[in-house]
This record gives sequence, C-alpha cells and structure tokens, in this order.
Amino acid sequence: MSGKRGMKDPEPSEITEESEELCTSQQKHNQLLSYNSPVAESPHEIKFKNHNSLYVHMTNHTGEKPYFCDRCGKSFCFLNHLTVHMRTHTGEKPYSCETCGKSFRKRYNLTVHMRTHTGERPYSCKTCGKDFSKRYHLTRHMRTHTGERLYSCKTCGQSFRKRNHLIVHLRTHSGEKPYSCKTCGKSFKTRGQVTEHMRTHTGERPYSCKTCGKHFGHNSSLTSHMRIHTGEKPYSCETCGKLFRKRSNVTPYFCYRCGKSFCFLNHLTVHMRTHTGERPYSCETCGKIFSKRYHLTVHMRTHTGERPYSCETCGKSFSKRHHLTVHMRTHTGERPYSCKTCGKDFSKRHHLTRHMRTHTGESPGTSCGTSLG
Repeated sequence: MSGKRGMKDPEPSEITEESEELCTSQQKHNQLLSYNSPVAESPHEIKFKNHNSLYVHMTNHTGEKPYFCDRCGKSFCFLNHLTVHMRTHTGEKPYSCETCGKSFRKRYNLTVHMRTHTGERPYSCKTCGKDFSKRYHLTRHMRTHTGERLYSCKTCGQSFRKRNHLIVHLRTHSGEKPYSCKTCGKSFKTRGQVTEHMRTHTGERPYSCKTCGKHFGHNSSLTSHMRIHTGEKPYSCETCGKLFRKRSNVTPYFCYRCGKSFCFLNHLTVHMRTHTGERPYSCETCGKIFSKRYHLTVHMRTHTGERPYSCETCGKSFSKRHHLTVHMRTHTGERPYSCKTCGKDFSKRHHLTRHMRTHTGESPGTSCGTSLG
C-alpha cells in the first residue's frame, strides 16, 4: 500500500463505509461538511476546525487521490478506503455476524446482513409504502412505478427493469443452460429452476402455511392456498364479474412452475417450453431449432429470401410483419414512444430506452438535442 505523507488521514468513523458504497459525490461532500462541523460566516466562506478537516474537504474539489493500491493501481482519497480495498486482494474478512458466523470485508456489509436476522427494512417507497432492507432494492422497486426499463435485448428489443432479467432472457436466444441437476443431469437457464427441480427428487416442501401448517414445494402454490384462509378472490370473470381465488378458475390452464395461466391448452403447452427448454421445430437446412412453429417459419425466410410483407407506399419488402410496422413510421411520421421526463417522441422503443439514459446517467447515450426517430 502507498500513503500520503505529512497529512493525517480522517478516522474511519468520519467517512462511513455506507457512504463509500452508496452515496454520490455530492452526498459525500455534504456529509464531509456535517462531519467536520465548519462555521460559515458567509454563503461563500466555510471555516474548519483544523487543517486536516480543510484537507479532507478540499479533496472534493481537487479530485486528489493520494492513496493507491500497489497491486492493481486503483487510487483513493482516504487511507481507510484503501485499507478496505486491500481486503479484495488479501481475502481478509474482519467483520463477523455473531448470530450465524458469516464474515464480511466491510462493516457496512455486516450491517446490511444483520437485517436478515432482525427483519429491519429502513428504506421505504414513498409511493406505495413498501419497505426494503437495501437501498438498491428500493431503487429497483421504484421502476415498477415509473415504468423505467434500462436493460434492452439487442436481438429482439424487449426491455427489462433488472439486469439479471435481461441476462436470463438472453438465454432464450442463445439456448444456454448453465445450471444442471446433479441427480439426473437435466439443464436449466436459471439457478432457481434447478432449485425447484431438485424438489422433485428430494420431496422437499419448504413453503408452509402459518395458519394450518400445510407445506408446498412452490411459493406460488402457498400464495394461492393462503386465499382459502383470507377469503381473497383477486381474479374476476370479464363476462359476468364473478370472483375467484385462482386464476385457473378464470383461465383454466395454468403453469405449475410460475403460476401463469392460459385460456387454451396449446398456449400452456408452448409456454411450458420456456421452463423445459424444449425446441421441437428444427430447420432442415441448417439444423437450428425453435420452441414455436412460427419462429421456424420466420427463420426459413433467411434461406428462401421470402419477404411477404410489403410497403404499399414505397414497395420495400420485409420478412417480418413487425419490421414493416416500424418501417411505415418513416412515411407516417408516427412516434409512439414518448419520454415521460422531457416529452420527446421516438419511432422505436430501443431509441427511447437509449435516450432515457441521458436522464438517468446510467451510461453514455444520445443527447436530448439529437433526433433518433
């Protein structure tokens, strides 16, 4: 490790590990002001108790990072931040949970972990009141209210609120199934699917009803069962308004793995392939396989060159109806996707998704003054 000479570093209690993990630069700056208790004689003058406090404050303006790691070269403003970082190289985990014994590199990580034992949820949604144990869980939850979807699939354009949802979705295109059952060898796209599948071997039923004690292998089954006790009937018939406890009573075919229901058996059959990975339709030309017959039909056009969807305005043809729909907007000027922040309109969903990052700052994107449609 390397350190700054001639200058005392702030105590670890002054710059919290939580602030290192979660606060923005401006929040850190504000925290430093409150920690050091400066006395301001005017709006433009801030005084500090000692030279060390002034030095700590000035690093926010100068960007100076005098402490650097001699293993990877990363630099830090404060020595205690470097000390914490070095544990990623040494593997040291000095903070242990007295309840379960699990160890952590950072005190803040232990603080968050303790909430799994205490049940504390200090972060609340101001919109619906739901509480969370981690700040980033609240941030992610807020997207359910704003509709923000930062993560888009470059293959099909579908967007997601969570990065891990995109990662799992991409496996529907690649066919990747990285998780395998050690008992029978069956492969799955997600770790959760393996966990649920293993219960068919072990007979485990980890979800129990606190009212009657009945056990279930799937959380969705427990949720459905609890309505027997509460009397809740969240599903209604659109024709007569009658209420039901189970979606399957309204739409009679439902997936036992995820609880999704369908009006027709063939729709459920096709849906089940998202869990089993079955792809019964194969291309005789290249051998590529698909879960739906329609997807094979569309794929065959890459071999035949068929483009059955034509633009009546300019005559351009397309292999997919969706491509024609998007193309027609170049003639009509339609821009159906609007930014809720600045009101700008776009002809394609992924253009809106990319634009939204100029507001969220999630990644470099196109500025608001540039037309994407």
